[in-house]
Amino acid sequence: MGPSNTLSETIPVTGMLLLIMVSFLWGGNMVSIKISNLGVPPVMAATIRSVLAAFLIWAYARSVGETVLLRGDNFKHGVVIGALFAVDFILLYLGPAFTNASRAIIFLYTHPLWVALGAHFLLPNDRLSMVKVTGLVVAFAGLLSVYGSRSTGLGPLYWLGDLFEVGAACAWAATTIYIKKFIWNKPITHYQTLFAQLFFSVPLLLACSLVLEWGEPIRLNAMVVSALAYQTLVVAFFSYILWFWMIHRFPVSRLTAFTFLAPLFGVILSGLLLKEDLPFQLWIGLILVGLGIYLVNRPEAVRVNAEA
Repeated sequence: MGPSNTLSETIPVTGMLLLIMVSFLWGGNMVSIKISNLGVPPVMAATIRSVLAAFLIWAYARSVGETVLLRGDNFKHGVVIGALFAVDFILLYLGPAFTNASRAIIFLYTHPLWVALGAHFLLPNDRLSMVKVTGLVVAFAGLLSVYGSRSTGLGPLYWLGDLFEVGAACAWAATTIYIKKFIWNKPITHYQTLFAQLFFSVPLLLACSLVLEWGEPIRLNAMVVSALAYQTLVVAFFSYILWFWMIHRFPVSRLTAFTFLAPLFGVILSGLLLKEDLPFQLWIGLILVGLGIYLVNRPEAVRVNAEA
């Protein structure tokens, strides 16, 4: 019997601890990107990450007897997912080059809000409820607060970095909605979906890097290499495998309600590791965005199934 047949309605303490750990790892990702940008051009770093992570996913899936390649009519879906993923990561990696990591991760994790908004118009069974609308309004107020905060050391083009991260969140949301609309009910495993995101994004990432970053110097040191390793091994490989493992065992709605923790950890780590100034208005914005994400993802009340 597959894991989907033994889905638990509640998340045990161990599952919650794993979710907190995953959120912590995701929160540290933006900090690692800020560090790797010091030695490797942003889009080149995203390309390296996708290449190495795709190989690791392929090797792991092969070791457990799973296939990663999409064939036949599903091949085109892999190309689309990869293209959306490439746009997401081009913007994601460029953002911290202009703005603070603490701001960038808050804007990036507005992803669930754009998913909820897009799903209302594109997915027939995923409409906005009053609670979700309230969450969107609260989160939007939080975004205004974050944008209006002024940290010391913020560069003159910080607004461009902020905009890149909002664009990355929208591209991430578009990927999520595309997966839900076109391949959710197909016999496609999470290994295939994850591999498609990584593998098919490489050509576009590489082309963008060659156009935008040709001739830019590469300065490798222990911190830069460690940051790239963190993005590849810890986030793109380990945390995603763990996340999908949990998706097969617990309701997705209950899992995604924890995603508000990622920007919280990201802001804390930005202050501790990057010594970024974290003004009070930024914290207010973070709280409002986190509350909005929770309301949008809040699990629906359990309903009695009459067709048991």
